[in-house]
Amino acid sequence: MPRDVDRPSRLHRTDWMALLSGSLFVVLGILIITRAITDPLVLVSLLVVGLGFAGLVAIVARVIRGK
Repeated sequence: MPRDVDRPSRLHRTDWMALLSGSLFVVLGILIITRAITDPLVLVSLLVVGLGFAGLVAIVARVIRGK
């Protein structure tokens, strides 16, 4: 016999830093595999700028949430 229990849906908040960082590494991996980026200086600069942007978005999201 199934139980009818009213449970609130447990949703978690989006971790923007993890989401954007993961997307960044996937995109950079695709660019490296397809040889669209061959210069290591360009790769490192895109990595630093992308992680900085992800961090900024994560900070802004946390401030807006009020946490």
